[in-house]
Amino acid sequence: MPQPSLFPNMPEGLSLSEFNARIEDHLNGKSDIQNQWVIAECSDMRLNRSGHCYTELIEKDDQGTTVAKVSAAIWAGNYRKLYEKFLNATGQVLATGMKVLVNVTATFHRLYGIKVVINDIDPSYTMGDMERQRQEILKRLTTDGVIDMNKQLPMPEVPQRIAIVSAAGAAGYGDFMNQLQGNPYGLQFYTCLFHAVMQGAQTVPTVMAALDRINRHIDLFDCVVIIRGGGATSELNSFDNYDLAATVAQFPLPVIVGIGHERDVTVLDYVASVRVKTPTAAAEWLIQRATNALAHLEELQDAVVTAVRETVSQAREHLAYFSSMIPAAARHIIDTNRIRLDNYATNIPLSASNLIATQRTRLDRAGERMSEAVARTLQREQQRLQALTDKAALLSPVNTLRRGYALVRAGDKCVTAASQLHPGDHITVQFADDTTTATID
Repeated sequence: MPQPSLFPNMPEGLSLSEFNARIEDHLNGKSDIQNQWVIAECSDMRLNRSGHCYTELIEKDDQGTTVAKVSAAIWAGNYRKLYEKFLNATGQVLATGMKVLVNVTATFHRLYGIKVVINDIDPSYTMGDMERQRQEILKRLTTDGVIDMNKQLPMPEVPQRIAIVSAAGAAGYGDFMNQLQGNPYGLQFYTCLFHAVMQGAQTVPTVMAALDRINRHIDLFDCVVIIRGGGATSELNSFDNYDLAATVAQFPLPVIVGIGHERDVTVLDYVASVRVKTPTAAAEWLIQRATNALAHLEELQDAVVTAVRETVSQAREHLAYFSSMIPAAARHIIDTNRIRLDNYATNIPLSASNLIATQRTRLDRAGERMSEAVARTLQREQQRLQALTDKAALLSPVNTLRRGYALVRAGDKCVTAASQLHPGDHITVQFADDTTTATID
């Protein structure tokens, strides 16, 4: 039986408002488009001043091409509840690019068109998708044959020249340096910081740029340390990236990763030569490596002393043995053996002394060579540090402002992107010679 037409023929034509009204009457209230669970990806998510959250729900095919899209909204009364539900379950803030399972109701307004309202969200789906993406990255690294490459590099017996990838001024970097420089054994380490942004969209490009700079001066370092203090799980997502993980896995120096807390695990932890739980633990690992080497040297020294003592002890036993075997009746034999015993008594201490002197000379020469090498390295690093200091002075914010740039602050925070500002925000613009204020319209 043919279905009745939604739009009967109207020779004179319909007005647009009447046309939209018929669509509105036909769609709104349909049970099959109300409270439906839909899998989609959030795109262009934004929060307005009234507390309403607007986004687009999109679907992509295997080639990344968008094949479906619809405008969506979470009204202010429901947004805070869903925000906290998602954050508590996943440790992340609901944001653009996330794949979600949401409960939606479709509506049509004759003026604003079709829109879906998000009623609820299932955080467990997003968590499963994140883990799936991580496993796909690990599988790809394994298939490409690079996942264990950095682990197979030999770690120096005493890694002392450390290239550090971290954010300057970060608490994790400060903890690492305090632990390393304040070690109770007086061990000396030579460090160089390669600054990178350690959270957000700039994490991957800046960390890879820092590794590229280290690679250009690879002969100056024994290993690389990538460190970042703890924080929300969402702040560590950038380290679950294939390109960054592949770069670390194939880096020509051993890489030590200390990111987050003990409970946090990223893809970098699977590919690095050494994974520790925190920046402080990275410093402790380096210190322990050096103290183990010192203990080994002490063991060798003790072995030399023990060998000399055993040689002397055995010689004395031989002397006592020969003395007891000398016949009292044969004077000339006694005299002959006394001469031989005297020779033994004279030569054994001399041999022992010569052996000790030889070993001491070798140790002294090795110590001198080590001191000279350390002095040369320290001088070279001091010259390089001075060059970096001069370069930092040239690139200081003051000089940058004098070249015509300006520094924008909102409250006590620097603004680095337009998306951080909202209408009505008050900002301070600092120039080289003065500052001014403005309000975002």
